[in-house]
Amino acid sequence: MEAREVKTIADAMAIVEERALTHVKVGLFDNDGIMRGKYMSKSKFFSSLEKGFAFCDVVLGWDSKDQLYDNTQYTGWHTGYPDAPVRILPHTCREVYGEEGMLLFIAEFTDEAEKVCPRGTLRKVLKKANDMGFDVFAALEYEFFVFNETPHSAREKGFRNLETITPDWFGYSMIRNSVHSGLYEAILGMSEQMDFPIEGIHSETGPGVLEAAIAVDGAEAAADKAALFKTFMKVLAQKRDLLATFMAKWSGDYPGQSGHIHVSLKNKDGSSAFYDPTQTHNMSKLQRHFLAGQQRLMPEFLCLIAPTINSYTRMIPGFWAPTDATWGVENRTTALRVIPGSEQSQRIEHRLGAADANPYLALAAAVASGLYGIMQEWEPFEQVKGNAYEQQHAPELQLPRTLWDAAQRFKQSDAARTMFGDEFVEHFAASREWEEREFRKHVTDWEMDRYFEII
Repeated sequence: MEAREVKTIADAMAIVEERALTHVKVGLFDNDGIMRGKYMSKSKFFSSLEKGFAFCDVVLGWDSKDQLYDNTQYTGWHTGYPDAPVRILPHTCREVYGEEGMLLFIAEFTDEAEKVCPRGTLRKVLKKANDMGFDVFAALEYEFFVFNETPHSAREKGFRNLETITPDWFGYSMIRNSVHSGLYEAILGMSEQMDFPIEGIHSETGPGVLEAAIAVDGAEAAADKAALFKTFMKVLAQKRDLLATFMAKWSGDYPGQSGHIHVSLKNKDGSSAFYDPTQTHNMSKLQRHFLAGQQRLMPEFLCLIAPTINSYTRMIPGFWAPTDATWGVENRTTALRVIPGSEQSQRIEHRLGAADANPYLALAAAVASGLYGIMQEWEPFEQVKGNAYEQQHAPELQLPRTLWDAAQRFKQSDAARTMFGDEFVEHFAASREWEEREFRKHVTDWEMDRYFEII
């Protein structure tokens, strides 16, 4: 049996027996999209498949550096960080890159923890889509820089003077992908082995930066694939004594790193809900409503799309990242790019997405906002033609400029509470406030250079 043939509990047990495995890997994703997990014995795994297992809920109550939030209600010192119930998802079974014969299974929180679980939050949104008569399809694409560094060397250098695998600006370079064909082939091989197939991969504009577009799938599977790609791209790099980063912007000298999201809806009969050849740009009424929801709610949902302090350094004019909730047709200067096409290809690209976002939450935001637009029958603002950076836009389309401001907009959003639930909104907004407070404890290099001697 192949790993991706596993669909049921019985299948999962059978493949473990067939491979005579003593242990398997089980992992889930935290607030920041970081995979947390462990090796689990066969007996424990079999029991957990049928009855679930317990996982410390601290992974929903700490940040990317394992520092504990002091401002959340769901979990914290006040609850004692108890175990929370988790279910293993047999259909997510995969081979593991670099570990011959080993199997990986994705898990997710259940019961009360499910209300603040990122994967559970996306499923809640997708259930709403299903109830409205739609199936959601998505594809995510990521830019990431690769360095001739290791986790140790980067820290020894204080994250300064890092050496990228290639120099200079050379997007879509056939020279680069031929010279480094071994790396590209390894990435493509891993993507096939672990079932997050890459539709295209190439060098981007900047030293050592690559862009990989993951093939389209149903939205839940697309999020799994994106989250696994980010995790195991880092694994692959480090196994080759390289280091990959998905920071939104690691250097002020280069453009930021995107995590664009392509979304489309299908009706239950399989036809496109976005495609109407009788309308301008083939945009159906439903696609216009969906687009309007994405546009109007982008300022309110921004902290799901741009969840770190660093995210906001990317959103500056002229660097391929939008600064307002604009839309255009085949326009890469706008936040939302309508891509006209056939019934199969008609879609919207959410270009505000950054590489540092949690794929489950970024996709939840892109879909929930659009569904809300359909529910409200909203119409989008006027289409932007030409360079969006050089034009004035409606004040209500301006995006929050800091993570703190974005968290406040999220907390105050009635639409967010309707689509994600009060528990999630309160928990995630608090986690972003924590992130901003942690940043304020530190003195930056910019401040030292600007003020140390002169002020």
